[in-house]
Amino acid sequence: MAEISTPPSVKAARPRVVVVGGGFAGLSAAMALADMKVDVTLIDRRNHHTFQPLLYQVALAVLSPADIAQPIRTIFSKKRNVEVLMDEVVGIEADSRTLLLHTGAKISYDYLILGTGSTHSYFGHDDWAQNAPGLKTIENATEIRRRVLLAFELAEREMVETGAHTMLNFVVIGGGPTGVELAGAISDISKLYMRHDFRHIDPSKARVILIEGSPRILAAYPEDLSQKAVQQLQQLGVEVHTGQSVSDVKPGYVMVGNQRMDAVVTLWAAGVQASPLGKMLGVPTDKRGCAMVDIYLNPPGHPEIFVCGDLAHVEEAGRQIPGVAQPAMQMGRHAAQEIAQDMAGKPRTKFHYFDKGDMATIGRHAAVANVQWPFKAHWSGTLAWLSWVSVHLFFLVGFRNRLFVFFSWAWTYLTFNRGARLITGSPILPGWGQQEGIRPQILDAPLDLTSPRPPVTALSSRPERSEVESLP
Repeated sequence: MAEISTPPSVKAARPRVVVVGGGFAGLSAAMALADMKVDVTLIDRRNHHTFQPLLYQVALAVLSPADIAQPIRTIFSKKRNVEVLMDEVVGIEADSRTLLLHTGAKISYDYLILGTGSTHSYFGHDDWAQNAPGLKTIENATEIRRRVLLAFELAEREMVETGAHTMLNFVVIGGGPTGVELAGAISDISKLYMRHDFRHIDPSKARVILIEGSPRILAAYPEDLSQKAVQQLQQLGVEVHTGQSVSDVKPGYVMVGNQRMDAVVTLWAAGVQASPLGKMLGVPTDKRGCAMVDIYLNPPGHPEIFVCGDLAHVEEAGRQIPGVAQPAMQMGRHAAQEIAQDMAGKPRTKFHYFDKGDMATIGRHAAVANVQWPFKAHWSGTLAWLSWVSVHLFFLVGFRNRLFVFFSWAWTYLTFNRGARLITGSPILPGWGQQEGIRPQILDAPLDLTSPRPPVTALSSRPERSEVESLP
């Protein structure tokens, strides 16, 4: 890719910088620009910044949404040169340096920083989204929480009414960090945190099944850490199936090849694609829709535009920089630095990704860490888990958030009690009662505890059957 280092001409005495996206890249860029002699407009569809690495803890009822989110206006309340607009960009006129907004308004810019991130990719099967939600937003997290918790509630109700209940199989598709975190957290919540909450079912009998199409989970991590992750997941009771591809996702089950695997809840963590803004630029994109940019983070022919985070395809030493939080923050700060260098009449510097390492949590006292700075090491177990806790507390936005999350974790750790187990929204669970050999469950029928009912039997007394047992 050609390197572009010629700065654009800046007509205004105070350049107008528009930042699109309030994620890690956009927030880091706007914070750096807030101390410069520029006018900044930050645009996002939502009014809050979400700390995505902790979304799975909202999804599994460890934390409340407010613990990991902060209003963007609050973050910049004391930065007088930063304005915040809650809107959506629907078009980019790069030649005239103009953005088209969903409300019909237009906004001009001298510099544009795009950091709108990525969304789920179902590899051409968008109809799967209804049956297998992914995890990118607060809304996704609360929907996953609703489905997981509702499955246990419906099992308890069915047990009281009939003396048996649908098998509690939770299937997570995708063995990357998000899939591993979700699988481990579901196992934790069922075996540790809900063991005393129900009278007629045993939550610890729930099955958690992780399916990964490639030969190993956490494929971006060193092989020894991948193996450590498998061992820790298995110790938590998670069934790990690698080299297995999902061919269909239906209410109540998934198809693995030509074999059916029953699932009361199916979660998607198998693929991502860039936001549509990458293609709106009219520049070359990769197969995920990421804009191809040079080492200065500029798309071809547009030195006034910077693309950062998941939306950018930037390569260093022949490898694509990963689309995770750490490089996104570094890109956002670098884009702001390039603008400062333009204003000072200095030549631009190339972006360099400072890789400090990667961490993935698996469960209570279970994690893996590929440490690259200040020394190199491969950690797993309690040491990696404590490092993960410390790092995520440090980078969480807002003192209040850090304090609340710390006390929530401490309370959960000491008491085995998770206080965010709230079911909101619909009482309908897609696919409930549609497992093979199970009668359909009438979800809206009132529960009459005064009428005679069959005696309650132990969960283990009901014959268990699932096609997953035939998988290798």
